[in-house]
Amino acid sequence: MKSKYKHIFEPFTIKHMTVKNRIVMTPMGTNYGEQNGEMSFLHINYYEQRAKGGTGLLIVENASVDSPQGSNGTTQLRIDQDNYIPRLFKLCETVHKHGSCIAIQINHAGASAQSARINMQPVSASDVPSKAGGEIPRPLEKDEIMHIVKKYGEAAKRAQIAGFDAVEIHAGHSYLISQFLSPLTNKRTDEFGGSLENRARLAKLVIEEVRRQVGPFFPIFVRISADEFMEGGNTLDDCLDYLQYFQEEVDVFDVSAGLNGSIQYQIDANYLPDGWRSYMAKAVKERYGKPCMTMGNIRNPQVAEDILAKGDADLIGMGRGLIADPEWVNKVEFGDECDIRKCISCNIGCAGHRIGINRPIRCTVNPSVNGGEDYKKQKINKPCNVVVIGGGTAGLEAACTAAEVGCTTFLIEKKPELGGLAALISKIPDKKRLADFPNYLIHRASKLKNLFIFKNTEATIEMIRSMNPNIIVNATGSNPLLPPIKGLHENIDKEGGKVSSITNMINHVMEYPEDLKGKKVVVIGGGAVGLDVVEFFAPRGADVSIVEMMPVIGNGIDPVSKVGTFALMDKYGVKQCPNTALLEVKADSFLVKTPEGNEEEMLFDYGFVCLGMRANAPILDAVRKEFEDEDVEIMNIGDSVRARRIIEGTEEGRNILNVLAKHDYL
Repeated sequence: MKSKYKHIFEPFTIKHMTVKNRIVMTPMGTNYGEQNGEMSFLHINYYEQRAKGGTGLLIVENASVDSPQGSNGTTQLRIDQDNYIPRLFKLCETVHKHGSCIAIQINHAGASAQSARINMQPVSASDVPSKAGGEIPRPLEKDEIMHIVKKYGEAAKRAQIAGFDAVEIHAGHSYLISQFLSPLTNKRTDEFGGSLENRARLAKLVIEEVRRQVGPFFPIFVRISADEFMEGGNTLDDCLDYLQYFQEEVDVFDVSAGLNGSIQYQIDANYLPDGWRSYMAKAVKERYGKPCMTMGNIRNPQVAEDILAKGDADLIGMGRGLIADPEWVNKVEFGDECDIRKCISCNIGCAGHRIGINRPIRCTVNPSVNGGEDYKKQKINKPCNVVVIGGGTAGLEAACTAAEVGCTTFLIEKKPELGGLAALISKIPDKKRLADFPNYLIHRASKLKNLFIFKNTEATIEMIRSMNPNIIVNATGSNPLLPPIKGLHENIDKEGGKVSSITNMINHVMEYPEDLKGKKVVVIGGGAVGLDVVEFFAPRGADVSIVEMMPVIGNGIDPVSKVGTFALMDKYGVKQCPNTALLEVKADSFLVKTPEGNEEEMLFDYGFVCLGMRANAPILDAVRKEFEDEDVEIMNIGDSVRARRIIEGTEEGRNILNVLAKHDYL
């Protein structure tokens, strides 16, 4: 397929580094590091999987140049002392044997650090938090600034010694250099504040010091937030102006976007189109003639090829896409595009785990971030029949995994199509990327000759018994939760009625007018499902209200989605009603109890009850009873255990390998 994507597979040379193709793994935190800041072997395995998968250049996640002050995580890598060099050398050696190049991003967190983690007050350009509600940092003195400049240079030299092919300086995303560059966080009146030239002075000094330490032939990448996408922040035009002050020693610009307060543009929200940021890289490249890297929801190889062919960028950055499928490059090169497990930009296992709750990263669509597809090397050693009830994402993952290791597998789905709730939700226009996962699973299933699929089929005990199962997997999913609230069951989802569940709303999603000015929409339920409804109706001009019984709207959703959703609600004036309980459902109004204890009637043209989902396992008890005296393992996975997210179901589907091992089938 190299001829089809000749630009992707054209080598790229900068200084003494030649990259075999144009795909770059962008730096993303993992929480895989050791407690002391050293790279773990789990970490090395993670990067090796992406090198084996054909990635041209891997940029390792940001390493602290001055800990603890500059640290931004609990297990962040460090490169501020010589004792970190040996393990970093092992990483470089491991990646190089697969023909990939490797760089490391060096960084100082500034005000993005947390005092509870670093045991001191964070520092910055000024006493302005790096995000709303963040800690107030201490402004750096000039001698401290010069000390940090020196630390950047020393860190870059260590990277060179460790065997890295290049180094990237992080000057974006609300970290220290970004805090100096942005007028939102830099209120200084000395030579490091005020004018564009002054705000760019720290970046200039750092880059010059790095160049002095690594010499003229070692590539220097600089990551920038080309547009901060915040009111009063740097625009793309501002960025193009301030780059003049430090572009001279930069070899490649990594053109990113966004700050902590606009993280939905930094870690792309799922509704942003493929390659949406490329215009920024193009602008930088045109102004300064420097090679540029772009990124931004790039999942399809044709999108990457077109960006390169047009000359908008020289390198294509992929972060979450390579978490989802380490083999992305190999699959494109060898004509296996249909087998790509595309990232759906849900931001749950990656950003949500790490930023939100300080866990190591995981992936909704890839249940083995570190192991890749190595599980397929295992095969059963005796016949095993697996029956899977339910063809949603959890059931499909279980069925495919079982079949891939050799089990004779039967999948029973009562609906005419596979994909379950994920396929349904993807019918909402802004959620269409979600369809990539069920589509991938369906394609994967179609290639397995020992996987037999029965659609439009209700699972019965007799049918299951006829398949002589050794393992039965119940994956029947969930249904909308409709509690016994007065008037709810009488009014919801009625023909011609105004009250809908999420499933009814999606089934009629193409029938809603584009212009809903003057129409009232009330959504009951402030979780992920209710917010999906808000995001659909608010931009259409409707007067939207969202009602939540708990004190917080959006509880439990990932930080990227939360910032984006709340920005949308602010933009369109969505009325948020936390601590408000639904008392009664009427034909065209909801009766609610306000936080003050008063009853209030909320009239609507469209009313939605989105109180979440509840487990649906109609045949599970009968299956357990039928096979209770036999050596048949029964698994219950996904939403049929309790309503959760896709990520839990995918993990549990892959866990069929553990059941096979327990019964000595593998």
